[in-house]
Amino acid sequence: MWGKRIHFCEYEADRLADGLNGLFNCNVEIPRIRPDKKQTLDTLINEEALLLAKFLRNERKGWNPRIPTI
Repeated sequence: MWGKRIHFCEYEADRLADGLNGLFNCNVEIPRIRPDKKQTLDTLINEEALLLAKFLRNERKGWNPRIPTI
């Protein structure tokens, strides 16, 4: 009925966190809203949240999410 719970030891949790941090710091080919350095996945997620919020507040006519290939 319910899924099995998995508990990580400290080493496994640290390794998982390091892997996620590495993923979020990867450069993506999608340009930033404000031209600057290369964009990371982390900044892309933040920009997409900003653009979605502007669309929901009717500050933008549309929102087409920019999805990177990783």
